[in-house]
This record gives sequence, C-alpha cells and structure tokens, in this order.
Amino acid sequence: MAGTSGETRIGISGWRYAPWRGKFYPKGLPQRQELAFASRMLPTIELNGSFYSLQRPESYLAWHDETPDGFVFAVKGSRYITHMRRLKDVRIALANFLASGVLALRAKLGPFLWQLPPSMAYDPERFEDFLSLLPRDTSAALALARQHDERLEGRSWLKRSAKRPLRHAVEVRHPSFVDPAFIAQLGRHGIALVVADTAGRWPLLEDLTADFVYLRLHGDKELYASGYDDAALDQWATRIDAWRHGRQVKDARRASTRAAPRRARRDVYCYFDNDIKVHAPYDAANLARRLGVATGLGADGEFAA
Repeated sequence: MAGTSGETRIGISGWRYAPWRGKFYPKGLPQRQELAFASRMLPTIELNGSFYSLQRPESYLAWHDETPDGFVFAVKGSRYITHMRRLKDVRIALANFLASGVLALRAKLGPFLWQLPPSMAYDPERFEDFLSLLPRDTSAALALARQHDERLEGRSWLKRSAKRPLRHAVEVRHPSFVDPAFIAQLGRHGIALVVADTAGRWPLLEDLTADFVYLRLHGDKELYASGYDDAALDQWATRIDAWRHGRQVKDARRASTRAAPRRARRDVYCYFDNDIKVHAPYDAANLARRLGVATGLGADGEFAA
C-alpha cells in the first residue's frame, strides 16, 4: 500500500455509550473524560449530538480543547433540516445550525454528514436547492450563519477565523437515489456520496463524486450490532487503499456507469457505527492498522504504550 495517497482517518460515530464503560473505557473513568480518552485512541470521531439538537458554542469549544492537535471531527447535520424540513426551505435552519458553534471547532472541523431519512425519495429540484446552499468554506459558512433567527440570539458563535475549505457528504436511504442523475448532481457540486454498509437494509453505493470518500460501517450482518471479521476488514482495507490512491475498485457497486474523474489521491474518512456490542472502536483500530494509520490501541485491543 505504498505511494502517495490521500489522508486516511478511521474512527467511530459518537463516543458516549454506556456499554463501552469498563470495556473500551477504563473502569472508573469519569464520563466527562471519555472524549479525551477516545480522541487519543483514534484520530477522528463523528459528532452526532448535533443531529438531535442545536448544540451550544461552549460545548464545541470544550470538544475542541479536550482533543489533541491534529484530531478531526466529522459533524452530523441537524435532523431538523434533513428529517423534519426534508431539505425544503432550509436557509434559516442551516444558518442556525452554522451559528450554533460548529465553527468554533476551527482546524478540527472535518466534513459535514447529511443523513437523509429512509422515507425521503430523490427530488432533483429540492436537492439542487439544498446542495447550492451548502457553504464550501468557513467564510461562506460564517456569512450564512449571520443570517440566523432570534432563536440563536445570545447563544451563537460568529467569530471570524482563518478561511478553510469545507466538505459535505450525503448519506441516502431510499432506493430512488440509485440514479445516474443523482450521482452526476453530486459530482457537479463536489459533494461526496456516503458509502454506507447497513447490513443490506439500505443502498450501498460506491460512486466517487468528490475529492474525498466518506464511509460509514454500521454492521455487515446485523445493523449497529455485528462486528467485522478479518476477511471483511481486509476487503474494506483494499477498497480504502484504492480510493486514497485516486483509483476506483473494479467491482464497485455504482448507480452510474460513468467513470469517476481521475485523481492522484482522495482523502478517506471512515466511521464505525456498530456500537451496540462495543465492536466499533476495536474494528476501527484493526482497520486502521491494515492501512498504516496510527491509533492508541494495540493489536490485541489493549492500549498501546
């Protein structure tokens, strides 16, 4: 797996899980120290509290300060936008989300994840409006955040910082998105299609539509519960290695017959969401090891020295 490749980050979706305490987390570790611990075991975490409700600037500031230099958060977009508004007329909702403090993560802010509900079918016009609204850098995000409504008065983060690019990924769950027109639309906007392994429940597509790949592994046999054995991890490692070197795998599961644009490399963000039985952090560490990505966990699951 030699040669120039994109940045590869392997991590977990969320970190606050009661079954992990005394197993992944050392016995007696205070809950307030769990993020600090997890962020030193793995180089990235998907922040999913932002999906359920608007967080506050002081929370994002604390998460920034509790994690080491070089750590990156992926941030899950608000379900008010994706599940309640269903992407319709969401300018103010998106402004509120961006004003809630997410930009306080600064250099630790990685890609945004927009997960759509299983009942939401592909609507090209509505989707175009949403994709066009997504900010592509922090300056554009700040400008949109300043349009927040009265609900964010007194609890917003609107400080200017260094201009950095922003990335977005979309996870779909309705079969109508298995459509070449949808793939082309994502490609025009440079938005990544999430490669989602969901134990066969929802579409698994590997079309490459951006300069990075966003992968979510929810469990290959039982959703959110089953772990990945060595053979499965070997297969995902092979696919990630191709993607990070700018290639597509020969047996890619795609909605479009058009080849993805050639690139020298693609960054890869991969998150394990099979958290119920405490598989996620260990599966992440085992996959990372196959790809030469450093973690704080040893080969036997013990903490590395």
